[in-house]
Amino acid sequence: MKVSVIGGGAWGTTLAQTLADNQNEVLIRDVNKDFVNKINKYHVHPSFDVSIPSSIKATLSLEEAISFAKIIVLCVPTKVMRNVLIEINNLLKDKKVFINVSKGIEPETTYLVSDIIKDTVDNKYLEAYVVLSGPSHAEELIKRKFTSLVSASTNLDWAKAIQNLFSNDYLRVYTSQDVRGVETGGAIKNAIAVVSGIVEGLGLGENARAALICRGMREIIKIVEALGGNIETAYGLSGLGDLIVTASSYNSRNFKAGLKIGQGQSVEDAINTSTQTVEGVRTIIAAHEIGVKYNLELPIISTSYLLVTGKISLEESQNLLLTRKLKQE
Repeated sequence: MKVSVIGGGAWGTTLAQTLADNQNEVLIRDVNKDFVNKINKYHVHPSFDVSIPSSIKATLSLEEAISFAKIIVLCVPTKVMRNVLIEINNLLKDKKVFINVSKGIEPETTYLVSDIIKDTVDNKYLEAYVVLSGPSHAEELIKRKFTSLVSASTNLDWAKAIQNLFSNDYLRVYTSQDVRGVETGGAIKNAIAVVSGIVEGLGLGENARAALICRGMREIIKIVEALGGNIETAYGLSGLGDLIVTASSYNSRNFKAGLKIGQGQSVEDAINTSTQTVEGVRTIIAAHEIGVKYNLELPIISTSYLLVTGKISLEESQNLLLTRKLKQE
């Protein structure tokens, strides 16, 4: 089967390798000429020093990528997702299946990617929408280390089709019909991961980080429910599973960004010095807006929002959380 991957960064090219391992024809589209050259000429991953199958091809042309395949994997940062989808919509001539693998929320609208799709892609060109998410570091999957994800779509047939498309002896994919729950859990855990990194950077210890992750999980559940997802999904791979791997690992770009902030680096520098996209800070802002909109009590999100927007200092953020009124768990 032919598959186009829009975005050839760390995750996009890693997923392209899995698709190629499963005997699919893969074309990656990226705007970075160096990335495209590394893939086409040297057959190496653009972010990691790892060889990739020579069958994987790359292009700078969005039009070429869209015309190449019916299945389109969306692997671009959410901050550019809307503009990319508008470009894609202008190129569409027939129905496509969109698979979103990006994990974020649009702060300006608090839209999930599924909402942005509805806003930008003409329904007559939308065969199906699937979100593929779960606990996954590209650094490990590129080495074919065991990983498990969930394929979610309101169209169960397509959820199963994408499950089969990606599954093999090192990648196990489950199915779900809870698109909103899967997308929300995958996004909000990035926000908690940033705060977990801040706790580590401040040197507060593992006890504090464990408490932060646990209480952060409660805030994820509240937001999942508010946005129409299921609690069971929040406790699954795309929620709790992804939170565990993202909030506790130095492979996590969001955790590392938080670590830098906790060590005194500015938010802007922490983001800009990362070689991979940091969705967590934008997600903190989006999650705060969701909390205001739905009148949710989200102390970790609310405090981290004040911190990343420069309204309070690191010391003030600690005091704000630790001096909250005692309550029942």
